[in-house]
Amino acid sequence: MNNKINITFMRHGRSRADDENVIEGRYDAPLTDVGRQQVQARAKNLKHRNLAFDAIIASPLKRAAETAQIVGQTLSINVEFDDDWMEKDNGPIAGMSYDEAKKKYPLPDFHNPFDPHVLTANAGETMWTFQSRAAKALEKVIHRGPGQYLVVAHGGILSAAMRCIVGAQPPVTGQGIDFSFGDTGFVRTHYTPNQNHWIIHELVHGSEIQAPE
Repeated sequence: MNNKINITFMRHGRSRADDENVIEGRYDAPLTDVGRQQVQARAKNLKHRNLAFDAIIASPLKRAAETAQIVGQTLSINVEFDDDWMEKDNGPIAGMSYDEAKKKYPLPDFHNPFDPHVLTANAGETMWTFQSRAAKALEKVIHRGPGQYLVVAHGGILSAAMRCIVGAQPPVTGQGIDFSFGDTGFVRTHYTPNQNHWIIHELVHGSEIQAPE
């Protein structure tokens, strides 16, 4: 009996926040035209490789939602949304330039995983809250049972989910494990529940379609 749960984790395409060079997080920026081209190319590649899915689960933030919908249209699969796959709540710095955020909310020398994201404003998710939410989102996919699933979300939450898979704690002030997801980058995994065994099949960093300089 095949009881494997196959999950592909995919990041959205390039967003307007990337072009604006601002901090993203919960800033709800849409895809750019380049981002849409990236997603269309990725969706066609998935179809060409016959990578079918029983369901697509996505973050409702615009950049991920549109990415999921483009893939869903190409593969003829409906998209479901789950708030737990949203990017980290980064409090007041969402949408700020990096320089402005650094001036208004200077980073401490040390930031432990129980501290809020913006320590000086006591705002945003702690790393443990964030990773716990990723574990909850992952658990919901696993509880769907055997099948093929595509999760479309954001680099931070996908990295947190991967840490749950490999048994890593949240990073502390740049120390620890992160997984790098570029535009439409993805990781293919499968999980065998009765053995609690994960296999990572494939890691693709990002799109071959690059944004203009």
